[in-house]
Amino acid sequence: MGKEKACRSCRMVVEDEAQCPNCGSSNFTTFWRGYVIIVDPENSEIAKKMGTTKPGKYALRLSR
Repeated sequence: MGKEKACRSCRMVVEDEAQCPNCGSSNFTTFWRGYVIIVDPENSEIAKKMGTTKPGKYALRLSR
């Protein structure tokens, strides 16, 4: 099991990925805090505020 990391572009949290499955970026950070799990992005106010349209686990705050 690898260490979780967050995409700097869209904040999706992944493990052992070379490329983000959400936006295709390869720029990740292991320094993030808090997360939200988006199940139904079309009916989620949080997903709308974050600008995401795909379900998944997203970091709330990135650092470094």
